[in-house]
Amino acid sequence: MRHLLNTLFVTSEDIYLSLDGENVLANRKNEVVARYPLHILSGIITFSYAGASPALMGACARHGIALSFCTPRGRFLARVSGENNGNVLLRRRQYRIADDPQQSCRIARSMIFGKIYNAHWSIRRTLRDHGLRVNEEELSSAAQQLKDLLPAVMEQTELDALRGWEGVAAAAYFGVFPQMILGDRRVFSFAGRNRRPPLDPVNALLSFAYSLLSYDCAAALESVGMDAYVGFLHRDRPGRSSLALDLMEELRPCVADRFVLTLINNRICKAGDFLVQESGAVLLTEDARREVLSRWQERKKETITHPYLGEKIPWGLVPYLQALLLSRYIRGDMEEYPPFLWK
Repeated sequence: MRHLLNTLFVTSEDIYLSLDGENVLANRKNEVVARYPLHILSGIITFSYAGASPALMGACARHGIALSFCTPRGRFLARVSGENNGNVLLRRRQYRIADDPQQSCRIARSMIFGKIYNAHWSIRRTLRDHGLRVNEEELSSAAQQLKDLLPAVMEQTELDALRGWEGVAAAAYFGVFPQMILGDRRVFSFAGRNRRPPLDPVNALLSFAYSLLSYDCAAALESVGMDAYVGFLHRDRPGRSSLALDLMEELRPCVADRFVLTLINNRICKAGDFLVQESGAVLLTEDARREVLSRWQERKKETITHPYLGEKIPWGLVPYLQALLLSRYIRGDMEEYPPFLWK
């Protein structure tokens, strides 16, 4: 359990939440293991199947404390809130910003700044860990190119121009992505990003990891009361969780891409884990998907120090904290949205 940004995160699967006076009790096997005063909380997000007592749900509703339920894997289930809840005001503000290209760009450029910054450090991480096995000059040049793009990104006031700079950064980053692949390059050759469908094993893994990350980001946004389908960089499209795609931009290089590189470079995934269809599409086998999902869940349990909060947290909580920071910016509680900057 962690108390961050006035939100209680319950990450243990066997914790049952109950009420004692004006306090939240965390119970494990009928034993109280933690106690938190209600008045210090603005929200509770629980990843436990054990659930919460009706008395606590009622108290949270009365006090305006949003109580969100997610599965241990992070899928959003439900949110309990009272009548006088700021959720509608938050969403109305979100919709107004989404309808204003300049305000949308202000948020989107922070997210793209984070994406390019993290891509730069992903390359630097490979140079640090495997400098003798890679083309140091090529990787260093790409990392510097990405770093040089950062000031231009923060000057953008139009979404189309911002997307143009994002495209330049993506070309530089994926241009050296094959250098970061140290596994069997006969199986895991990479000539560029392709999707719908992926046409090689690397793109199959990237697409699957991006899907998992987008689900986590959508759950995080719903848990804090935002509409995951109304974005700022990605515009409205039926059935597309555009804001989740926005939020995951800054997390792609440090979460999904590094995860895929680990699967390949540590030889967790092999040639037999992929199926090639008649159309040319390359897909993971059922067993491989289960293994990748298991590894994804294990990865989310690893800890990192959040660069903005300075607190040690599991990787799995990063989307939820970024969603909370985004909601605070939209409410007007912060002057800028701070993207997740990994190093």
